[in-house]
Amino acid sequence: MFGLTSGYTIHIPETGASFNCKPQEMLLAAMMRLGKRGIPVGCRSGGCGVCKVQVQQGKYATGKMSRAHISEQEEQAGFVLACRCQPQSDLVITVVGQMRKATHRNEVSSSTAE
Repeated sequence: MFGLTSGYTIHIPETGASFNCKPQEMLLAAMMRLGKRGIPVGCRSGGCGVCKVQVQQGKYATGKMSRAHISEQEEQAGFVLACRCQPQSDLVITVVGQMRKATHRNEVSSSTAE
């Protein structure tokens, strides 16, 4: 029914990064394929909060996430844990959790070099 074999494109505008997420794959698994060192991988079940991102555009489904890390208000504003987020279309995301340092490594390096 999907008609998609390649999956969805995920964009991180702040860094210019784009990557593919396979159909029925969790966002965190796709992010790990970016090859960025230091992407933190915690519990992978929505309990630790290290993979917090905000979906700016696109459709997705989520599994159960700890309210200690994603409040109902945050969830309504598009905040999710990447380990519990399954894209259902192309997404535009902002990395806001502990993964930010790894995904923004070049940006951080250039801004701190003096």
